Order: sequence, then structure tokens, then C-alpha cells
Amino acid sequence: MSMSMSFPCSLEGIRVLDLSLNLAGPFCGQILADLGADVIKVERPGSGDPARAWAPPAWGADGTLFLAANRGKRSLALELGSPEGTRVLDRLLAVSDVVIQAFRPDVAARFGLTEAALRPRFPRLVVVEVVAFNPGSSSAGRPGYDPLLQAHGGLMSVTGPEGGPPVRVGTSVVDLGAGMWGALGVLAALRARDGTQGGDGTQGGDGQGSHVRISLEDTALAWMAYHLQGTLATGVVPEPWGTGLGMIAPYGTFPASDGFLMIAAANDALFRRLCGALGLEALAADPRLATNPGRVEHRAEVEAAVAGATARLTRTELEARLVEAGVPCARIRDAAEVVADPAVLADPLREEPHPRIPGYRALALPVVIRGARAPFTRPPPGVGEHTEEILAELEAGEGSGGPKGL
Repeated sequence: MSMSMSFPCSLEGIRVLDLSLNLAGPFCGQILADLGADVIKVERPGSGDPARAWAPPAWGADGTLFLAANRGKRSLALELGSPEGTRVLDRLLAVSDVVIQAFRPDVAARFGLTEAALRPRFPRLVVVEVVAFNPGSSSAGRPGYDPLLQAHGGLMSVTGPEGGPPVRVGTSVVDLGAGMWGALGVLAALRARDGTQGGDGTQGGDGQGSHVRISLEDTALAWMAYHLQGTLATGVVPEPWGTGLGMIAPYGTFPASDGFLMIAAANDALFRRLCGALGLEALAADPRLATNPGRVEHRAEVEAAVAGATARLTRTELEARLVEAGVPCARIRDAAEVVADPAVLADPLREEPHPRIPGYRALALPVVIRGARAPFTRPPPGVGEHTEEILAELEAGEGSGGPKGL
């Protein structure tokens, strides 16, 4: 049986109104755009999304964080709250399937973008609300940025060197994670609304839109799940382990003569292979270290012996030995090494046409379906780049009387 090699853009025909700023909401919108939705990014005239100015680094006129979260969208410059802005926004909501907003509750209420305000007027609309803290949280109503939620949710308490100060995870895992959960919530809400067409021609959904609330707080807690589970089970508070893991040894970064490798000897057989590759047969034969609990108990002794052996080899020599022995390992690479990797250049990192940035490249959606990645549609837009186009389509659609005439 032959298999199609085209990515199924399953959200074709779905329109998303992205009113969010910064990272979590826009990343949600970008995922939906990659899946085929027509995503209209509403921005303040002139300055646009504040993330455009989060630089350096920048590429062209925009910060690279903005570029990484806004491809595939059309930009509409609109002053929300003004009479004209309110009129256009209402017309857009009437022809949209999804709206994403991340405003403070009082701002959302002022713009008429709460679930209570939208549901009676747009019963089929999926309303995505990105909030910092859950209602009822001790911090509800406070502003939320990724590092604040990493602190609040406990992530910083388990990140960094053993015995060292709290450390922020080096990328915005809470914001990006919230965007992913938001996209997943949209897919579930659209499925509930529309379902799938059965053999009798009926739609399996209930025809009703849903309110999807995504909180940065929930996302931070989700990334802490097994740590929190351990605390509930034992009462023991986990501590930072650097690159290691408290429940496995040896498992972490070990020195080579010219750099570092991450080594994950996560079971008894892998430990024996590691010892064989490093000439540590006596360590493997020690009955105290025959099982993982024993190695965890004697972690310092085990790690010191392994580090002493790895430090005598270059990264290339060490990696070759471990790969040959079947021991999971990876060099610690910096960003320059990653983007120079031929395998990365050949697939997820692709060159995309950009009207203002020669040689522009970006990472594709990290999902492969039927052997294909989501196709490129359009680069991140300039502020208001598609305003005239969108307004013209809106006028033409209303003139035709079609509910989806944009």
C-alpha cells in the first residue's frame, strides 16, 4: 500500500484570530498556522508585538524570539478599544473559529473578550485564554513571565549545580509549553465542536465552541510532575543535580580532555558496558554497585571513578568508545555546533523565502506525519503587513453574505 508523502494540513479552512503578545500565545498561534489554519495576528499600529523589540539578537528588523513564534501568520494593525478597532474586531470574530487572547482579566473585559462576553454572540467560537496563574492561586492576578513561573512552580529549585543557587532553565520552557498545551486544547475543542463526518453525512460534534484556559502555572507544574509525585510519596524535597538525576547513577555530564559528554548509564547492563569501555572492570565487579540503588547510594565514588577515566580521552575518542559499546551518550554542543550539523541543516532547519532577510532560515514544526513536515507558508510578518488585504477580504466576504467570506 502506498503512503502519501504530504503533510496533512488538517486545519485548512479554520481561521484563528491571534490577539496575544510575547511568546506563549503567539507560539500557540504558530503551531495552528503550521497545521494549516489561517492565522491573523492583530498588533498595535506602529510598534506591534513588544517581542519584536526583544533584542539583541535580531535578524532584520525583529528580535529572533519574535521570529521564532510568528511564522505563517498575517499581520493586521488594529487599535483595540477604538471605535474602528472594535467594529473590525467584531466583524473578524464573526468569521473566525478560534480566538487567542492573553490579556489581564480587566483588559479582556474592557475589550469584550471574556468567555462570558463572547459566548452568547459567537456560540461556535473556541476561546483560548492564556493566563499566568489559575483562578484561586495565591498569586492570581499578578503578572506572569516565564522565569517567575519557573520560580513559582519549583523548576528553579531543581535546576543548576548541586549545592548551588537556583537557576532558570536556559530557554522559555513555561511559555513554549503553554503554547503547546494551547494548541492541543484547540484541537480538542474543534474536535468536540465539529467531530468527523460519519457515513450518514452527519457531523459527530456538538456544534458548540469551548473555552480553553491555559495557565503558565499549570504548565510549570506539569514539567515538575515526577518531582512533585516523589515529594508526595516520600516527603523528600528534591534538590538540583546539575546535569544528573537523583534516582540514577552514573547519569550526567562527565569531562573529556577537551570538553564534556553527557552519559546515561541508566540500567545495570549499561553500567557494565560503560565500565568495560573505560577499563573500569573492578568497578563493575564491586558487589555494592551491582544494582542502580547501590550506585545511587555510592554516587560520589562511582562518578569520581568514571570522571577520572573519561578525562583522559578527547571528546571524539570518548564518544567513539561509548558508541561502540552501546552506551547512550551525547556531546555537549553549543548553538553554533547545532546549526552547523548537516542532519539539522538537511531537515528541521530549512531556508525559507523572506522579503526582508536574505538567507532566512527557521526550524520547522517538530512533527513528522506521513514522512513529511508541515510545509512553509509565509515568513513572520511585518507590523500590519496584511492590513489592507485582510480588510478588503472582510468587505468582500460581508458583501457576499457568507459567514466565512474573509
